[in-house]
Amino acid sequence: MKKLSNLAIALILVFLFAPIAVLIVFSFNEGSSTSTFSGFSFKWYLELFANSEILDALKNSLILAIASSAIATVLGTAAAFGIHHMKHKSLKRSLMTATNIPMMNPEIITGISLMFLFVFVGTLIGLQTKLSFWTMLIAHVTFNLPYVILNVLPKFKQMDKALPEAALDLGCTPLQSFFKVQLPAIMPGVLTGAIMAFTMSLDDFVISYFTSGVDFQTLPILIYSMTKKNVKPTIYALSTIIFVVILVMLLLSNREKSTDERIQAKKEKEEKKRQEAILRAQKKRKQGKNTDKTSQNRLLINRKSPSYLNKIIAVICVIAILISLCVALNIYSKQTLTLNVYNWGEYISDGSEDSLDTNKAFEEYCRTELGLRVKVNYVTYTSNEDLYAKLSTGAVSYDVIVPSDYMIARLASEGLLEELDFSNIPYYEEAISEDFRNLYYDPQNKYSVPYTYGMVGVIYNANVVDETDTGSWDLMWNEKYSGKIVQFNNSRDAFGTAFYKLGLDVNTTDTAAWDQGFAELKKQMPLLKKFVMDEIFNMMESGEAAIGAYYAGDYLTMADNQAKNVDLQFYYPEQTNIFVDAMCIPKGCQNKELAEAYINFMLSPEPAIANAEYICYASPNAFVYDDEGYKEGMGEDAYSILYPESFDFSASYDAGCYKDLDKVTKEYLNKKWEELRTKG
Repeated sequence: MKKLSNLAIALILVFLFAPIAVLIVFSFNEGSSTSTFSGFSFKWYLELFANSEILDALKNSLILAIASSAIATVLGTAAAFGIHHMKHKSLKRSLMTATNIPMMNPEIITGISLMFLFVFVGTLIGLQTKLSFWTMLIAHVTFNLPYVILNVLPKFKQMDKALPEAALDLGCTPLQSFFKVQLPAIMPGVLTGAIMAFTMSLDDFVISYFTSGVDFQTLPILIYSMTKKNVKPTIYALSTIIFVVILVMLLLSNREKSTDERIQAKKEKEEKKRQEAILRAQKKRKQGKNTDKTSQNRLLINRKSPSYLNKIIAVICVIAILISLCVALNIYSKQTLTLNVYNWGEYISDGSEDSLDTNKAFEEYCRTELGLRVKVNYVTYTSNEDLYAKLSTGAVSYDVIVPSDYMIARLASEGLLEELDFSNIPYYEEAISEDFRNLYYDPQNKYSVPYTYGMVGVIYNANVVDETDTGSWDLMWNEKYSGKIVQFNNSRDAFGTAFYKLGLDVNTTDTAAWDQGFAELKKQMPLLKKFVMDEIFNMMESGEAAIGAYYAGDYLTMADNQAKNVDLQFYYPEQTNIFVDAMCIPKGCQNKELAEAYINFMLSPEPAIANAEYICYASPNAFVYDDEGYKEGMGEDAYSILYPESFDFSASYDAGCYKDLDKVTKEYLNKKWEELRTKG
């Protein structure tokens, strides 16, 4: 029985720590794959400390966690004090129920409701930007409060009720009684509540995501934004450092545990003697005997708890430092223009792997060429729908955004985009050819400047798939490869593969056509290994899956990281999805001319080439695709995939692009997708 128990414990430990072990191992991987270890290297640790975006996000997370936990600890302790001393039992129970709601309520509900509250209040008082650091701080304090209250309240109940009364009898004021007697007694609960609040704040993603503004991005939000592509191994390195720091702290804590227990036992013994002395003094006073108030109060003042008071002072100092920092940053910000850029994750050259840091380069350009002090505040999102949710509520104000074609059409139709002044974007005429102008989403070229474009193709493992079976969408339905096929885990792309296979219009409003697509996907279901999005990277690179449809630029990333026993190849079926992502300026931007200067800078040769090399998507910029250095750097095979010779963009785009569907069609599509995913 003991052996079975030990085995069960071992299995639990393996289950808990195996993922962390894998993360640590691959943080030292020379390559960026999480399926193939290509050699030991400290490369990602060096990149971590050179990556200002990740370090800024970590700094923001720590500032927010420290500030919110400190405020929540003070407010929560005061609330616990009030609840403990309440006489009305039903009111007390009601307050405790209300206290538990933020913990029991799903985080997504809390996040959305807080976002709407902040937007409503911000609109009432006339704020242009409704969400900011301060809204995140309020949100974090809100969900941290219950954890502090529920940790402190039991300590009040455990405390000797006669202790504060004795302190008052001996001449203390109520405030002195709380700080000199009650607070030291409940301090273990206060510290536990503070640590819990700090941990919850540092880890939070959902509530932060809905209440964050343009000026403050935490580490969980940044990591989530990276899921458009692979999460970069720099995050593995950061996670490893955090894990090691916590592990060392735990080991040191356990090493000193026995010493702490002896000290604690001694303190408890002295505390017991002190409390008995206070009670004796109180008893003498009630009997009419004279006692020296100075000596009585000394019993309280000399309590063995200076470390607790020092910790309180330290917390107050931290809060004061944070407030001073915010004031200093506010003064600095008045002298600096801030450009708020909202883009896809991993969609700009950021200085990693010796690439150009585009945003830093623009700041330097503004300083030297325009005589302006500019700070680019770069925030990322994972889908067009996330972008739309932020813009449509009016919760935040951005200066430059990079939506996809169908979303540009939607934003323009709803009056959410500014018309561009192309006199401030002189590179447009030279960089963007006629093929990428007057497209359906912006027929008069009023709102957008193309940034990237691409097509969806089929990726397959040539070591598994016969070449004679390739060339069309039929490969995705080939029964020979049952269990080795992966499909898009989003409705539009999944239905798109079926529509292209059947030769149907991907933008049709005919429900009968959507039923045909549904039937085709239903036939495919028994052959599928999994519905995927970003998981396709590891599955294809490792050979776990052999066939999948995905974007051409991402195939190039997979091919670079494939395992030795995998031979990934790629082709475009005759009909496929074609998309364009373009730079736009949303309504309510802070500085339209500076935003146009940024767009113009992005079109200039050096940043345009650097971005295209980093993203690995096709560029509509002539400075890029005509550059010999770019062609050579990409390699002949990669260049031919991104820019196939036989491909006529202008002739193919209208037939292959996704357009924004009407409300009825979108609802029908969502209904059929849910039916497919739940019932098969």
